Amino acid sequence: MEYDLCDQKISRYCCDNIQTKVHDSGLDVVRGLSHDPKTLPSYYFYDQRGSELFEQICGLPEYYPTRTEQGILAKYAQEIADLTGNCDLVELGSGSSRKTRILLDAYTQLQGKFTYIPIDVSTTMLQATALDLLADYPQLSIHALAGVYEIALHHLPPAFQQRLLIFLGSTIGNLSPQEEAIFLQQIQQNLTPGDYFLLGVDLQKDVNILSSAYNDNQRITAEFNLNILHHLNHKFNGNFNPENFQHWAFYNQELNQIEMHLISLENQAIKLFDLGLEVILMAQETIRTEISRKFDIRLLTKQLNHCGLPVQRVWQDERGWFALVLCQKK
Repeated sequence: MEYDLCDQKISRYCCDNIQTKVHDSGLDVVRGLSHDPKTLPSYYFYDQRGSELFEQICGLPEYYPTRTEQGILAKYAQEIADLTGNCDLVELGSGSSRKTRILLDAYTQLQGKFTYIPIDVSTTMLQATALDLLADYPQLSIHALAGVYEIALHHLPPAFQQRLLIFLGSTIGNLSPQEEAIFLQQIQQNLTPGDYFLLGVDLQKDVNILSSAYNDNQRITAEFNLNILHHLNHKFNGNFNPENFQHWAFYNQELNQIEMHLISLENQAIKLFDLGLEVILMAQETIRTEISRKFDIRLLTKQLNHCGLPVQRVWQDERGWFALVLCQKK
């Protein structure tokens, strides 16, 4: 447990580091790069630089999800708070908590004191965000968890009132259908009856809009994608040369998902010395770094109901590009 904030805030903040052995050991990297086709887990995007780049992506004109979801939250946050009543807030993939502030405002107005439990793989981002939030919300207590979602859900602190579990940004789209089914089962198992689940999902839309969002003119997304190689070099003593790779993002219409890849521009041997791993990449061979699935709200509602997370309310923007879905475990 780490107490890194100024003394007067210690009683309102703590951060537990609960990284998994699989994540720390790099077994997931070994599996992904030994597979055909090659893949990397997308949470390796988020070292300090990766988190900073993603914050830049969220402000890009082409990247509609953040501002669209933020608009829905701004319009309906008080309604969400009124529907759920007094809650502690738990957020998966909290990042800078920029959008979450809209909900924090609504719940502060509703109940005054409550606890916010942000969960993120970046301890640096958690600590920086906590410091900002504690300055702006004097009655807020923060119990941060640094780790991956599936482990963090099993390490939630004791609940003294019902909870609202928040999963914004359509991050659920980064999971395959099989992974999503397991994830929703974990959500259901780690909520108690009466708890709520607020899910942000990106909806199916025109291919050109989707493609532009992941191929911005400033090439920030390309830099974000390539940064995963810098992170792996630092973490596992690797020799990736990012200049030998090219960003590639496209929409797979058959699977209704954006795919992000890194294309090897030449034949090359990659070594991650701390993992004892050597990988041969051929020219034009790719490493898939992320998928971002786009949802049909009717099918998703049926799935959530079937998983024991019955949908209570759905809010969308005027164009029908994005949705917030509120579920409650019965």
